[in-house]
Amino acid sequence: MNVAIDGPAGAGKSTIARKTAYNIGYIYVDTGAIYRTLALACIRRGVSAEDEEKISSVCRNVKVELKYIDGGQVMLLDGENVNDYIRTEEVSRMTSSISVYKDVREQLIDLQRNIAANENVIMDGRDIGTFVLPNAEVKIYLTASVATRAKRRYMEQQEKGIECTIEEIEKDIEQRDYRDMNREIAPLKKADDAVEIDTSDMTIEQVTDAIEKIIKEKMS
Repeated sequence: MNVAIDGPAGAGKSTIARKTAYNIGYIYVDTGAIYRTLALACIRRGVSAEDEEKISSVCRNVKVELKYIDGGQVMLLDGENVNDYIRTEEVSRMTSSISVYKDVREQLIDLQRNIAANENVIMDGRDIGTFVLPNAEVKIYLTASVATRAKRRYMEQQEKGIECTIEEIEKDIEQRDYRDMNREIAPLKKADDAVEIDTSDMTIEQVTDAIEKIIKEKMS
């Protein structure tokens, strides 16, 4: 069983997908973390987000792996656990920029599809239901207002001790939405057969309950 959860940045995809997967015993695949790992590799090498040729070279010369340790997803970059380094705003911006490139998407799509072919998964991202897993049995599109998403991201950054302003984050989210929705390759959009859930005024428990109900109905 494959469950695809798509939506814009800050809609709660990762939190919701992780909790739902835990509740029903599925494997959670955070595809954003996979792209973030490659973005981190580019940042560490001083590569500009506009330099497609050098970014393609990084894709060919680094090793990005996803492993599960003690039930949690761990991202490895050339063997190094980089989970603690891929959630900054700098990495977020680089991720959105490089994800438009064909070489980047081709490098990572096989990794995602291979996991889904062998496991019951809940996979979240921006093009899962439309591109990565177009035949997923369940497709969810999570969304929320820009103000709500910015507030959530701001609180996450504050908890990590990262200095930022909610205005900066709101601007970043709006720019990222535009890039994600207008990129040439696999743009962010709701799949025709996806169920849309607006999480702006919902708790995590309410959203996970709704998704679990959809999954159970599909399995019955």
